[in-house]
Amino acid sequence: MFARITLLSIVTILVASCATVPKSKLRTGTNGSECVILLHGLNRSLRAMDEMAEALHDAGYTTANIDYPSQSAPIEEIAPLAVDTGLSECRTAGATTIHFVTHSLGGILLRYRQSQEPIPDLGRVVMLGPPNQGSEVVDELRDWKGADLLGGPAGRQLGTDEESVPSQLGPVDFELGVVAGVGTINPWMSAILPGMDDGKVTVESTRVHGMVDFLIVDSSHAYLMKNEVVIQNTIAFLQTGKFPRLR
Repeated sequence: MFARITLLSIVTILVASCATVPKSKLRTGTNGSECVILLHGLNRSLRAMDEMAEALHDAGYTTANIDYPSQSAPIEEIAPLAVDTGLSECRTAGATTIHFVTHSLGGILLRYRQSQEPIPDLGRVVMLGPPNQGSEVVDELRDWKGADLLGGPAGRQLGTDEESVPSQLGPVDFELGVVAGVGTINPWMSAILPGMDDGKVTVESTRVHGMVDFLIVDSSHAYLMKNEVVIQNTIAFLQTGKFPRLR
């Protein structure tokens, strides 16, 4: 019995350890000096960002699509793991300018990492549906039984209260474009949210001091990164620092 318990404990530790190690899909582009790191959102994987990554690669960028364990730990632990994995991939590939395209939680991971240790070769950033001011959905669901199964420790940190991680982060100090959605497919969650929203985050909550451009599109939170209008505007922002409002 003791041997079985010990073996189970070892396996559990190993699985937990492996679950905290991000993975990456790197594709070298024709413009080797510029690399884009893609960070998916909560409860997603790198597959969610595949279409965006492919479009960026077709536009000439080297891309590092990061698959990080969003439910495994708090933001303070996940952020350096996810971001630094991408930085290492891009720098090893020879990039001298590193951009980011993030979805939802991914944007908060970048903001947290940048607040702790500024990235010297950081280029432009596009955030899709980021809870930059937190989300009222988290406020509502945080104390429900099973909430941790839905979002893990990081998800619980995305509320609108003063103790949430977004509330602790100041203005951004990099060239940022934010895309907000208004095409919710989740009426129950939208009923919790005040004002226009994408089913998870309000338009106003995506805003952050220091951003240089802002775009509202007809898309739900879950599909922002797959929306063709979003993809084309994202590429344009990385190239020019502006959203051309392509439709």
